[in-house]
Amino acid sequence: MDIREQMVAMGRRAKVAARALTKASGSDKQKALLLLADLLENNAESIRQANLKDVDAAVERGLDAAKVQRLTITEKVLTSMVQGCREVAAMSDPVGEVESMKKRPNGMLVGRMRVPLGVVAMIYESRPNATVDAGILCLKAGNATILRGGSEAFHSNTALAELMHEALEKAGLPRDAVQIPPTTSREAVAEMLKLDEYIDVVIPRGGEGLIRAVTEQASMPVLKHYKGVCHAFADVTCDMDKTLAILENAKMQYPSGCNALECLLVHRDVAAELLPRVAETLGPKGVSFHACPESLPLLGQWAEAATDQDWGMEYLSLNLAVKMVSGLDEAMDFIAEYGSNHTEAILTEDHSRAMRFVREVDASLVVVNATTRFNDGAQLGLGAEIGISTSKLHAYGPMGVRELTSAKFVLLGDWQVRE
Repeated sequence: MDIREQMVAMGRRAKVAARALTKASGSDKQKALLLLADLLENNAESIRQANLKDVDAAVERGLDAAKVQRLTITEKVLTSMVQGCREVAAMSDPVGEVESMKKRPNGMLVGRMRVPLGVVAMIYESRPNATVDAGILCLKAGNATILRGGSEAFHSNTALAELMHEALEKAGLPRDAVQIPPTTSREAVAEMLKLDEYIDVVIPRGGEGLIRAVTEQASMPVLKHYKGVCHAFADVTCDMDKTLAILENAKMQYPSGCNALECLLVHRDVAAELLPRVAETLGPKGVSFHACPESLPLLGQWAEAATDQDWGMEYLSLNLAVKMVSGLDEAMDFIAEYGSNHTEAILTEDHSRAMRFVREVDASLVVVNATTRFNDGAQLGLGAEIGISTSKLHAYGPMGVRELTSAKFVLLGDWQVRE
């Protein structure tokens, strides 16, 4: 069987599994998720060994530190996966929920029912925890899923998929509800993206190059985000100490994350006080600043002059662009030009400015007085996420269980005919 035939067969099995899941009860899905949580805990060592093969191979291939970090299943990452299973299991099941049933003048009742999307394919790089996140969210929403992780995480993803299959079978659900292509060949991705007969939507998660390639090749709808160019605007009324703590967290907690801070906008009236403190706090910890001409003298030895390429740059590293602005309007204009609709934050003590920022800035998450790192499904109460959509159809922001469903119209009649 060649790769084309393998992928077609996988698509057919996924379609059959998706139909079976439409009949699955919420308790059966919950059972599978709780079983998976236990299996992940009880098989921590075998998961670690599989992951170690991938990490060692990545180091030998010379992958950079950020990619190796995303690839590694630490104890914290595994705990998060287990917690995600249990949190998603505890959520209400949206499938079959009827919204806004209304009575028409002729007596008909018209409402909308939440339904699964069907078969969801996900193509992603590095992070093996995305395998579990995607699998559990799709299952809770009643979707079958095909998970094509990066070749660098093949052993990790295979080990995690085997545990998901065991949990599904023990819960009486089809193992084909979660599938991983048995090959690391890129040809498998190309063939999968032709399967609009079987796959209802594809979600790419990774670098801009991957997402653009999937968007160009896919014959089915794509839910995507190209880049995470996240800004924070330090307003004239910002609390200096609290602002420093937020900037440090946003830039340094996980620099390779799509929700990490990439550009700091500073009100001109507080720059002389704030920017030297930013430099003294972050510079010795490895942050390099790419500064506009006005900001450059205030950032000391850790700064260099910014170029046009630094505005709108997703560094995914310990680099931070810095731009001085005259006020809120210039900050919002800058974000409109260089942002990526991912996460934008304002740090201010002025309520009216905060509310203007919330209303007028276009991003999947707009933040007031908190770190950009909160744009994450688990942090926003979704349990986990399958990705962050920066397009508005049909989801905007982290995609959890509800975002993996759609709604069909339901009409309950009493033998009415149209006149």
